[in-house]
Amino acid sequence: MRGPTWMVFWRGLIPSYRFVHVWRRHFMVWRKTAMASLAGSLGEPLLYLLGLGYGLGRFVGAIGEMDYMVYVASGILASNSMNTATFEAIYGGFTRMTRQNTFHAMLATPLTVADVVAGEVAWAATRSLISGGAIFLVGMVLGAFSPGSVLMVLPVVLLSGLAFGAMAMVITAISPGYDFFLYYFTLVTTPMFLFCGVFYPVASLPPLVQSLVGVLPLTHVVALLRPVANALPVLDVGFHLAVIVAYALVAFTVAVALVRRRIIV
Repeated sequence: MRGPTWMVFWRGLIPSYRFVHVWRRHFMVWRKTAMASLAGSLGEPLLYLLGLGYGLGRFVGAIGEMDYMVYVASGILASNSMNTATFEAIYGGFTRMTRQNTFHAMLATPLTVADVVAGEVAWAATRSLISGGAIFLVGMVLGAFSPGSVLMVLPVVLLSGLAFGAMAMVITAISPGYDFFLYYFTLVTTPMFLFCGVFYPVASLPPLVQSLVGVLPLTHVVALLRPVANALPVLDVGFHLAVIVAYALVAFTVAVALVRRRIIV
């Protein structure tokens, strides 16, 4: 009896192809305000890129053999994939789950909880991909990215969006209200933004901090995107990919279980 019970449990964590319908629904809604949404997603990264890349870059010069504008641009591209996916899965996902009751309506169809969560995560990753693609184009115009690297950059951005979207869905599932998200931003995303190599090498931190930062997903996203975006060799590709994929899979599994417990009576 326990065998079939566990089998049913694990099957409930695996989405079907129907999650695409959830993704399509979100895309059709977003399409109505696409320009305003894209402008908002681009605004802050571009300010960092111009203000730090050009302003601070004049004083820093270069880090290693890489111009600081190039160095910061790849870090901004990585952090933007985190922020875009996080905001979409947290604010958008929470609104659809608790205010608009979209999740409940979807579950009245053949969709499962895993399908709904997978659709949310896939859409959050898509938002990261769209925003990251726009930032890449701007950075390429500014000479910060190698044009031929786009086919390698965008898959990494998409994978990063999947990982951070899944992590954000865990917070969405347990949040009692919008104010709760400030804990996640203060304790998780902001420290990653500051310490994971976006603006300076992780190696410049104290050894203990380096060890802590080394287990965070954004560190591995930056380690992949920075050389890839500039057509440079990447070290430990398999390890970086494995860490990001592990975060995505574990967070997705936890998110499905928590969403199910929250919305199914």
